[in-house]
Amino acid sequence: MQSKIAIIGAGISGLSAAAYAAKAGHEVHVFEKNGEPGGRARQFEAAGYTFDMGPSWYWMPDIIEAFFRDFDCSVADFYELVPLDPQFAMIFADGQLSVPKEYGELRSLFENTESGAGRRLDAFMKSARNKYEVGMGEFVQKPCHSWWEFVSPKIALSSLKLDLFTGFRKYVSKFFKNPRLAALMEFPVIFLGAPPAEIPALYSLMNYGGLVLGTWYPMGGFYQLVTAMQAVARREGARFYFNSPVERIIVENESVNGLVVNGERHTFDAVIASSDYHHTETLLDAAYRNYDDAYWHTRTFAPSSLIYYLGFREKLPGLRHHNLFFEHALDGHIADIYKEKRWPREPLFYACCPSQTDPSVAPPGHENLFLLMPLAPGLNDEEPLRERYLAQMLARLEKHTGITGLYDKIDYRRSYCVRDFVADYNAFQGNAYGLANTLSQTAVRKPAIRNRKLCNLFYTGQLTVPGPGVPPSVISGKIAANEINQIKSRCYESAI
Repeated sequence: MQSKIAIIGAGISGLSAAAYAAKAGHEVHVFEKNGEPGGRARQFEAAGYTFDMGPSWYWMPDIIEAFFRDFDCSVADFYELVPLDPQFAMIFADGQLSVPKEYGELRSLFENTESGAGRRLDAFMKSARNKYEVGMGEFVQKPCHSWWEFVSPKIALSSLKLDLFTGFRKYVSKFFKNPRLAALMEFPVIFLGAPPAEIPALYSLMNYGGLVLGTWYPMGGFYQLVTAMQAVARREGARFYFNSPVERIIVENESVNGLVVNGERHTFDAVIASSDYHHTETLLDAAYRNYDDAYWHTRTFAPSSLIYYLGFREKLPGLRHHNLFFEHALDGHIADIYKEKRWPREPLFYACCPSQTDPSVAPPGHENLFLLMPLAPGLNDEEPLRERYLAQMLARLEKHTGITGLYDKIDYRRSYCVRDFVADYNAFQGNAYGLANTLSQTAVRKPAIRNRKLCNLFYTGQLTVPGPGVPPSVISGKIAANEINQIKSRCYESAI
């Protein structure tokens, strides 16, 4: 039976939920507080540059392709996806590693760096592939209402091989002793929100999803995925309303009745909230919230970020598309972005230079550079602090590229940090990546995808299952949309 569904937020998970709910025959209305879709994956243009505002690592292409396949289309129908080679470069104090696209070349890189590491890479990736197939094919598809969902022959047979109770750092150390190789293998889990020692080794699946399946780039920028997903949702019948912040969720007779948007009341049969989970619950009376404020303050959050969008009036040779400045990664400073609520001493940072691949994102002869420095959420980020760290990052870029006077070569700059995440996305404490994927915050232990007191309110996105990142958010939207089919039975159960 068709229902009238509201979706709060047009981020990746909201777009996914809108497409799947509309395909199921529901009347879908999407309300977005900003002026365009995408959430953290928005894009803006300025001074001839095109900047992706958030996600830039196009990993797990099979998960994204599966979304389009569900709607009888393909990524290729919407944008050109190109492989990056090298996939990325890691810059250390005494040199760098450039990670090749082809696995055979990657294996040689490992063997040449540490004797026997090529063979051990094969063993690592064989296990990682198994985790990827079970994790992304089985685990992350569950709504996680109960641990009983994970009782299946495939999961049971694989459970002993998933290394759920082994720390990622300890697991990597079994295979590789060279500090550079260890840092390379630990890198994919940094944005999961906890030091590698506290992340389950299950997440070696990310090494397979990135290093083996490859690092890709959609020509025109990551935002091409956003516009493609919106096009699919619109084709299925979803309607979008921008500059439309939701001010209240209306509850009547122990179920959601509608929303107040820009001062106007709208009636709906169900609501899927792709907005920040904590913020969504502030739109409800306290009696109907899944979690109180004390709960959120005890959660372990993934980092926030200081981001700079920079345009340079000349090219910057020596940079790859993706560059990881890890000169201090081997000195124990990674913990700064997780444990200590202060600005980091020797920050790691990431430099994305998409104009190395895509000339359309910068004026001719210019360079487009996105700098991202992870840091703890909830910090004070006044402009002088931002500028101080920009100067540090530029100094390290100068040392790496051999180009001096970078600051004077900037012809466009914009910063983005903790308070901007709060202002634009209502992000709790200005977090950028949701909750840390520690064992105590995995699967059933994540914030619930459905409201326990209101039978027709659901949540989707990086703060609920399966977790942070673009592919998981695509899956999260699909899970939430599937929950709509349970509304009738759930509301009946609530009534009795």
